[in-house]
Amino acid sequence: MLHLAGQDSRALAERAGISLADARRILAAVVGRGESPRAARNVRREVLDRVEALATPGALRELDRADAADGFRRYLLAAPDGARLEAVRIPLFDTHHVACLSSQAGCAMDCAFCATGRLGLDRSLAAWEMVAQLLHLRADSTRPITGVVFMGQGEPFANYDAVLDAAYTLCDPAGARIDGRRISISTAGLVPQLRRYTAEGHKFRLCVSLNAATPEKRRALMPVEKAWPLDELMEAVREHAAARGRVTLEYVMMAGVNTGEEDAEALGRLLRGLPVRLNLIPVNDASGRFRPPSDPEWQAFRDQLDRHLPGQPIVRRYSGGQDQHAACGMLASRQRPPGG
Repeated sequence: MLHLAGQDSRALAERAGISLADARRILAAVVGRGESPRAARNVRREVLDRVEALATPGALRELDRADAADGFRRYLLAAPDGARLEAVRIPLFDTHHVACLSSQAGCAMDCAFCATGRLGLDRSLAAWEMVAQLLHLRADSTRPITGVVFMGQGEPFANYDAVLDAAYTLCDPAGARIDGRRISISTAGLVPQLRRYTAEGHKFRLCVSLNAATPEKRRALMPVEKAWPLDELMEAVREHAAARGRVTLEYVMMAGVNTGEEDAEALGRLLRGLPVRLNLIPVNDASGRFRPPSDPEWQAFRDQLDRHLPGQPIVRRYSGGQDQHAACGMLASRQRPPGG
């Protein structure tokens, strides 16, 4: 009955018309322990009957899994209606895991460098389907899952309400008990939702996918630029930084495309005076159209960024699981046979 899992305890209490204490006990059973609502402890039968009447049976079914050489594990899952989605279990320090979750089946953003974007969009996922991904990964792990990133298939802000419902369920003390500061939500730059997110004051880490520092170059890589141009996006990012502090920007590095000195200079102009953490991610493109920078090209780009963005944290983010298509931008398993 995982359809109950897409809301935190307060939302469950309000929806079912039950006490907060009972809602917490039921959420502890469904999300905290991965059991049915009937397994909730010290809850009256009439309360369980009322809650159960609100639930519809459903679960995600595993179709395939693949283990990468570096410990990443990719899961291909099917929803009750047959929609296919993927999640990735990421190893962390040999002691913990981070769960990379999908917010949609497929993706409509059509970014040039991303295999998921080339799939197109099947549909957005319900909040319970996102929570169910975490429960599936957790049941398959001997290590605790201490973080979540909404960076799998789909654009999270195109499924705004459901993603926030799922995130609050995951951080609920009666739910998955994941520290809200260790939940990250990524967006390709949907400006209205970004502004709404800032105004609502959510506690989760926001990551904005930038990938180019000029409108022309970004438009060629990310069609979302046509709807919400770079100047509007950066205005919204600055508003978020003013409200919340440092902003994380993601920059997928593509050799000969966005790693030249002119790109570093443009980033310096674009981000001047803005407290940012710049995550540099080598591109993963099995089609061969885009390739990651060579070590000399990477080092030259990094040196130029140090000159044009002095004092700003710049991190080369490891993107693992490439050999099993579990890395950023590679989640398109439904185009490959099981195990491929």
